[in-house]
Amino acid sequence: MSLQSILFNRGASKSDKKRDAAIPLPEGVVECRNISYGSHGKWNLLDVYYPQGTNAPLPTIVSIHGGGYVYGNKEIYRRYGMDMAKRGFAFVNFNYRLAPKWKFPAPLWDTNCVMEWICRNATRYHLNPQQIIIVGDSAGAQLASQYAAIATNPSYASLFEMVVPEISIKSLGLNCGIYDLRSQAEGKRKGLALDYLGREIKADDPRLLVLEAVTADYPPAYITTACHDFLRDAAMPMFDYLTGKGIDAQWKCYGSEDAPEVAHVFHVNIILEEAKRCNDDSAEFFRNHL
Repeated sequence: MSLQSILFNRGASKSDKKRDAAIPLPEGVVECRNISYGSHGKWNLLDVYYPQGTNAPLPTIVSIHGGGYVYGNKEIYRRYGMDMAKRGFAFVNFNYRLAPKWKFPAPLWDTNCVMEWICRNATRYHLNPQQIIIVGDSAGAQLASQYAAIATNPSYASLFEMVVPEISIKSLGLNCGIYDLRSQAEGKRKGLALDYLGREIKADDPRLLVLEAVTADYPPAYITTACHDFLRDAAMPMFDYLTGKGIDAQWKCYGSEDAPEVAHVFHVNIILEEAKRCNDDSAEFFRNHL
């Protein structure tokens, strides 16, 4: 693991623990915890959350966590996921294989494995494979945007030798993300990009051309950022690109210059007023595209 990734892990872990210690677990939600969805042990565990009293399939949010491809797990999205479930969704929150041990495209294969699991277990957990919503933040937003391209473009999926199960992705929630994977492979590769992509993947590898794989079947996207998000400048170009392709998309920047707490992946800090507003807005967008 690169020095950048080591430092990133330490800083993110400290910040996430401090945030979550101040947030009680949301009430009124059923938790189904630590379910195996694949063959890679702790890397392939997921949780499902849904409102108490649920007795029918619900629109299903599938969350791809952030963490620069080298950090993170479902636990740091537990409160956010339960909070979204209270808005009338089933929420699937999963671990995936991390770099540098597991490199590109391992997280995408794990995401597809989650979708297969959803199709097999929909009835038991009140999931609806025909009303899938994928959300992700930071590196998770990149993965969400890429998996959506795989799932809606058979030619692109064939580059991964991936068979996507019978799902229908109704919309995306792309939060504080990065989207141009090819740019991370260009130049002298180091840090997070080196840990995830390694040295063997070339910048002209067609699997890295995510934006070029967007077709008319790509899902509608709600793209968010924050005034103090260090990836803020990536949001508007993604919005412009998708709308230029005829994709239904919305873009919104939350917070203000005098609110430094509204920063990268602020929406996970569900006690923030701006997080509540962002998550309400996202839920409304998702419902409008079912």
